Amino acid sequence: MTEKNLHFNTACVHAGVEPEPVTGAIMTPIFQTSTYVQPELGVNKGYEYSRTDNPTRTALQKALAVLEGGNHALVFSSGMAATDALIATLKTGDHILACDDVYGGTFRILKNVRHKQGIQSDFIDFSDLALVEKIIRPETRWIWIESPTNPLLKLIDIAAIVKIARKQGARVAVDNTFMTPYFQRPFDSGADLVMHSMTKYLNGHSDVVMGTLIMNDPALFEELKYIQNAVGGVPSPFDCFLSLRGLKTLAVRMQRHQENAFDVANFLSGRKEVKWVRYPGLRSHPQFELAKKQMSGFGGMVSFELAGGIAAVKKFVKGLKVFALAESLGGVESLCDHPAIMTHASIPKDQREKLGVTDGLLRLSVGIEFADDLLADLAAAFERL
Repeated sequence: MTEKNLHFNTACVHAGVEPEPVTGAIMTPIFQTSTYVQPELGVNKGYEYSRTDNPTRTALQKALAVLEGGNHALVFSSGMAATDALIATLKTGDHILACDDVYGGTFRILKNVRHKQGIQSDFIDFSDLALVEKIIRPETRWIWIESPTNPLLKLIDIAAIVKIARKQGARVAVDNTFMTPYFQRPFDSGADLVMHSMTKYLNGHSDVVMGTLIMNDPALFEELKYIQNAVGGVPSPFDCFLSLRGLKTLAVRMQRHQENAFDVANFLSGRKEVKWVRYPGLRSHPQFELAKKQMSGFGGMVSFELAGGIAAVKKFVKGLKVFALAESLGGVESLCDHPAIMTHASIPKDQREKLGVTDGLLRLSVGIEFADDLLADLAAAFERL
């Protein structure tokens, strides 16, 4: 049985990992070395320098490719380093079309950094397929999708966007951070590349910053591999070891994240202090039918808007004890984020508000704690209002 034929839960434990040949250690060692001794001039054992390759990193990349259903994976020192490596394949005059409700860091690197090098970008509502067909142009090289989006949890029909991209010769990249391959398989919908901020669910323990790009095209892999080595934004062997450890529990963690998120979303839906709740698993989600079609589950992220705006938000977050007020997401512990001030502050205020990222918006990363404790914590915070 090959690794690609394993059930996902089994692959989480075994993919990419082999016993260490000298001692038989079941866990991949941390190859904490910068260089490798070569037996003779021009001959090596597969490794020369750890910026280029490292055995711990190799094992992690193999595991990620298997889990996402791709042929190749590369890991980087952060999700933004991974994103920038893809952008680095472009030249002046090339164009990226991205969804409007995009992570603030992605917006920042496209609009404030790479725009200076002549890389053009537009941010539009991908739920309007006619608009996508109108805005895409011959210079469009990549369409960048987040689904669900961050922080409003809008869903994008990946297969429909791929169909439009093919007509123009563009390729499609999907940021699959929120869903992970446990709940969503972008390659099955025709995507050309999948990106993850591994800092989130794939590692899952809030102790690593890392990103990955996964693909099938060998030519794209070689180009990105060259950039990975040339720029050098690679993770340490220890971080790769931690992420390999995190992957082993990905399936069971995602199950619990989803169970708790359902409870939290239903609880919030019944509160008079809440204007609206967004969770892909709720029938009230505007794209609930697409969620059922495109994903095998609904994840652990919940967004909602407090009716009292920023004044209510300040009182509410002070009442939280189990949910920690912090950026990031996807760890075993529950977090509460205020996008307008925290994760999406780099997006201009007028644009944030146009998208719906208001001062009353809160985003919850629902952890794996006992659900009743999470609900009690939220109830106590509401009491402060």
